[in-house]
Amino acid sequence: QVQLVESGGGLVQAGGSLRLSCAASGRTFSSSAIAWARQAPGKGLEWVSSIYSDGSTHYADSLKGRVTISRDNAKSTVYLQMNTLNAEDTADYYCTIKKDPPLAVGLLAEYDYWGQGTQVTVSS
Repeated sequence: QVQLVESGGGLVQAGGSLRLSCAASGRTFSSSAIAWARQAPGKGLEWVSSIYSDGSTHYADSLKGRVTISRDNAKSTVYLQMNTLNAEDTADYYCTIKKDPPLAVGLLAEYDYWGQGTQVTVSS
């Protein structure tokens, strides 16, 4: 069974940084695509970033330049470094996995396992 466990969320002041982690088990990690998504209070799920098995990365336009996704296949872990955080980044952040390659960038519907999420709160 595939399991994803997010960590690294918390309370941070505006302008600060956080690094989220997503540890995976139960699937051949190195051949998987991983995505991060977020859900702000009262809003729908929003794709944030993806990293594929070949190391290629993709970012939502609204976050490009402030976030960096990376992976460590030896640790079966994906990271999301977030900088210059603002109140609009307050959300629950989720990671999700699927066997590579995805059909389309940012198409969350094709990802088949999800973590429980980690909460990020940015105070202004």
